Amino acid sequence: MKQRNKIQLMTVSALLSAIGIMIPMFAPKIMVEPASFTLASHVPIFIAMFISPYVAVAVALISAFGFFITFPLVVALRAFSHIVFATIGAFMLKKNGKLLSSAKSTALFGLFVSIIHAGCEVGVVTFFYWGSGMTSAYYEKGYLFTVIGLVGLGTVIHSMIDFAIALFVWNPLQDIVTIPASVKKIQR
Repeated sequence: MKQRNKIQLMTVSALLSAIGIMIPMFAPKIMVEPASFTLASHVPIFIAMFISPYVAVAVALISAFGFFITFPLVVALRAFSHIVFATIGAFMLKKNGKLLSSAKSTALFGLFVSIIHAGCEVGVVTFFYWGSGMTSAYYEKGYLFTVIGLVGLGTVIHSMIDFAIALFVWNPLQDIVTIPASVKKIQR
């Protein structure tokens, strides 16, 4: 039985990773100049977090590859930073599988993970911003607006939307897919 679970987890990890690679290539992007946000780009990572820390780390790392082949380096490194929020969130869920059992705790968890997510992305963009590695539009509108506002606050909002989409997708999947997961059943 353990061997079957390992194969199932590997297969699900591969499928989520493939989706994570394809989303930046084909999903629509929301442009809020000079920043852009790829719709649903975090959904495979959130679903992986619901399954296990190992799946979350694998999907976050492999999904970043999709950004490396389609976007500038700063955006790809923002995607690579997803490993931080994915790892923290997945370990939290593994430790307390009922963390998503009420609407309040689910919202607080989503917000907490989104703030970590945004902090990491702001860190990456700040490094490029102060190293004069951003487009002129970032400098024209200033650090506070572009990095803190667009990247920071924008990422929190984007992350919460993708978290909600992942919950919406995960709920019915739990009734169909019988893989071992950290999150057993999310209350609606």
